[in-house]
Amino acid sequence: MTVPVWAYLAVIGGLLVVLAVDLWIVDRGEAREFSMRQAGYWVTFYVALAVLFGGLLWATMGPGKAGEFFAGYITEYSLSVDNLFIFFIIMSRFAVPRAYQHKVLLVGIVLALVMRGVFIALGAAALQRFSWLFYVFGAFLLYTAFTIVRDHLKGEDEDFNENLLLRWVRRAFPTTEGYVGSKITAKIDGRRMVTPMLIVMIAIGSTDLLFALDSIPAIFGLTTDAFIVFTANAFALMGLRQLYFLLGGLLQRLVYISYGLAFILGFIGVKLVLEALHASGVSWAPEIPIWLSLTVIGGTMVITTVASLIKARVDSRRSEESSPTGAS
Repeated sequence: MTVPVWAYLAVIGGLLVVLAVDLWIVDRGEAREFSMRQAGYWVTFYVALAVLFGGLLWATMGPGKAGEFFAGYITEYSLSVDNLFIFFIIMSRFAVPRAYQHKVLLVGIVLALVMRGVFIALGAAALQRFSWLFYVFGAFLLYTAFTIVRDHLKGEDEDFNENLLLRWVRRAFPTTEGYVGSKITAKIDGRRMVTPMLIVMIAIGSTDLLFALDSIPAIFGLTTDAFIVFTANAFALMGLRQLYFLLGGLLQRLVYISYGLAFILGFIGVKLVLEALHASGVSWAPEIPIWLSLTVIGGTMVITTVASLIKARVDSRRSEESSPTGAS
């Protein structure tokens, strides 16, 4: 089923209106910190918006497309949690004032959404022309899953290294020593300069684009419908900013989340290879239905999240018992 151009424009227009209202509500008046309560309301709103859109797909395109959207949305949202660790490191490294962090994330995520749209268009066109790319995507996801588990077992923490774009911006444009409110440029002694705020926005946007190298092949393993791929990415990214503030310190407690994400990527990698074999006429290669994919992805995230929270609670209790205060 070919989705008309106006459907893409309607989704993009609607999301832009929501973003504009979001930005106006949050940024009106003086800059202030984004509270967990406020973040909770917005996360609930964006999740409800995604569910409403999925229901609209169910009514207009059938349960199959709706199932693909929800599977893709949950996958992208789950993988986005891993992005938040790097976002936290970036914010800390550049010492972004908490009152301005929501604006940095918003602009960075909008940039990432535009760049992902280009990625999705290219990926969809390539897959239609070169079916063997499914094997490449599947092998890449399996390798990525392996490296995640390997690095986690080695105890190698995620880190942020400045990419070529950031290094070029630093060399090409003079930068102020500190932040000038939430401005991205400022005139100092008659000279126009960029502020660290712009550098951080570029860091967030370009880093998320690197994460797309994993997430885009993953969602193409669930559906090859470019419209579903785009909308699932868009709705997942829309709620990412508020999720950052809602989780807060909880990020450090999700110790098993990497294993869950690795399992999801590995599962989708196997699914891609099996479906490519099935399409090539290999009789023993089964097709994995979307309901099973949705169950595996959702169940994996629930299990790893609950297990992480249980471990964090047990570790905290043991720490209290072993401390001098707890022993007394």
